[in-house]
Amino acid sequence: MSQQTSLPNQPNPVAASTAAAALNVPPAGLAQAAEQDAIRPFRVDIPESEVAELKRRIKETRWPEKETVADESQGVRLKTIQELARYWADEYDWRKIESRLNSYPNFITEIDGLDFHFIHVRSKHENAMPLLIAHGWPGSIVEQVKLIEPLTDPTAHSGSAADAFHVVIPSMPGYGFSGKPSTTGWNPQRIARAYAELMSRLGYERYAAQGGDWGSIVVNYMGTQEPEGLLGIHTNMPEVIPPDIDALIWSGSPLPDNLSAEERKACEQVRENRFGYAIVMGTRPQTLTGLVDSPVGLAAFMIDHDWKSHAMIARSFAGVKEGLSPDDVLDNVSLFWFTRTAISAARLYWEQTVAGNSFFATKGVKLPVACSVFPDEMYVAPRSWAEKAYPNLIHFNKLPKGGHFAAWEQPEFMISEIRTGLGPLRKSL
Repeated sequence: MSQQTSLPNQPNPVAASTAAAALNVPPAGLAQAAEQDAIRPFRVDIPESEVAELKRRIKETRWPEKETVADESQGVRLKTIQELARYWADEYDWRKIESRLNSYPNFITEIDGLDFHFIHVRSKHENAMPLLIAHGWPGSIVEQVKLIEPLTDPTAHSGSAADAFHVVIPSMPGYGFSGKPSTTGWNPQRIARAYAELMSRLGYERYAAQGGDWGSIVVNYMGTQEPEGLLGIHTNMPEVIPPDIDALIWSGSPLPDNLSAEERKACEQVRENRFGYAIVMGTRPQTLTGLVDSPVGLAAFMIDHDWKSHAMIARSFAGVKEGLSPDDVLDNVSLFWFTRTAISAARLYWEQTVAGNSFFATKGVKLPVACSVFPDEMYVAPRSWAEKAYPNLIHFNKLPKGGHFAAWEQPEFMISEIRTGLGPLRKSL
């Protein structure tokens, strides 16, 4: 891509005045971009030639034969991915999400030798709570944009000034417009330390952190690391499975007889998902090179995350309006495509596997924790386990609707949960 694309390490002066004002930093600060801790304004601007090339590649896709089953048990069905491709090539407009992303102040700063891209929107309300919101895979900052305005401007979105947040949404290493690690070691624990440094660099002395998917894992590690200023965390993918039970789940061994019905169901749900994508990325991420070459191959791989969200996405491309829309899905896949991050993002799973870390087992968080449990999550966290995993549990709620991509699918519920769940921490600001 050309410099006009505004890739990391390429500060764009067009956004300087607006972005610098959001941090109360004069535009002249751009001259200090070479400094290690400089915060550089950033603007998303994908060249039209890249957009045209994407559509060309979609239209030249070589298709496989139809699946030999009448359901999704073999993966993404041919009719689903062909409809996705048709819509992507003929109707989808990347410029809509690009414009929306650019409507917020975007920045890049170097932390621990790597560029971190982030959105930073300050509330107009004086006593707003600073909040870092962390995304996961196959997500990106696109997942959280529906939260920004209601959280930062609650009085315009059925809330009060007491509900206000300053919002910071970073792109994970290897994702979106953040830098791509060129060496090993960028695991969730290291990302957690980098996120704490980001909040400190932004001048936030007290703040909370929120996350789902990898974002939940990262903010849980922030909770165990207890960086100065972190008041507590909110998770919509609670990591509450006892380590001994977690080991039995993944090994396929029989489960103990003393589990409650709710606990046993949670174990069965984890096994039910199988996590084929995680196994491939966790062991052979570089083998997925074709995802950087084929947009349709990339899309098929990304939408087959867990069977419930996959089914919802398939329904959306069949004309059913619920949860994610076709535009929502393609905004995210397109971001991965334009930034060529399929492999760099996948390596996070390899880092997790090499470290021998678990996705869902308890992490030992002692700080205050708020949990929101959505019914179509990969497993429904039992309260009995949550109370043991998080001894300082300040909020636990089961929602009536929503799944793994809660902020994206059900933003109203997530906004309410963040406001309510983190409310008790405001007294510590």
